[in-house]
Amino acid sequence: MNAQPAVHSHIDVTDTLARLYLFLAQSMDRCVSEAARINYPDAELQSQLASTKATVLDMLAVNQVVKAKVEQECDRVRSLTMACIEDGAANGAALDELKAERAVLKHKTMALSDLLAVFRAV
Repeated sequence: MNAQPAVHSHIDVTDTLARLYLFLAQSMDRCVSEAARINYPDAELQSQLASTKATVLDMLAVNQVVKAKVEQECDRVRSLTMACIEDGAANGAALDELKAERAVLKHKTMALSDLLAVFRAV
């Protein structure tokens, strides 16, 4: 017998995606900002990021295309942050790519936040 995945509300999915993007952005911010490294302790941030990512991927199980895109995005951010951590400021290309990806995440987070506000107002 095939089990149907749980159906999640639009609000829950949007809220959790926004939270995932926020944690991804914070992990990127830690690469370029001492203040971010202090404000977002790595162990706590990684724990929240892993938990939220798992929740999002579970919610997106109903759409494998979107799920794959989110997984790719998480992998891309992880690889960029690792490159910046390993090479530091010496790797200008990786830092530029990280900043560009951070800008994309900022726009996605803002759009999701606005959408969430609309969902909650209805």
